[in-house]
Amino acid sequence: MVRLLNAGIALCIEGETGCGKEYVSRTLHQHSRWRSGKFVAINCAAIPESLIESELFGYQPGAFTGASKNGYIGKIREADGGRAVPG
Repeated sequence: MVRLLNAGIALCIEGETGCGKEYVSRTLHQHSRWRSGKFVAINCAAIPESLIESELFGYQPGAFTGASKNGYIGKIREADGGRAVPG
């Protein structure tokens, strides 16, 4: 699998809750050519549908009621140079 990952092949890791998908993803990341970048696991089921865009892509300060006055960079940008893995 690591050879495929380093070749730029996308992998889809499937399985039941608690079977170790994130562990496998993290291990693959640690052995890939992107290991120096950040690994960001995204628990999509824990993000309300109304906030998914803001969580993934971030927002500007004061973009909506309750938004941080500093804004938020989002999970995708947080992983810049590494891997953002939805789950």
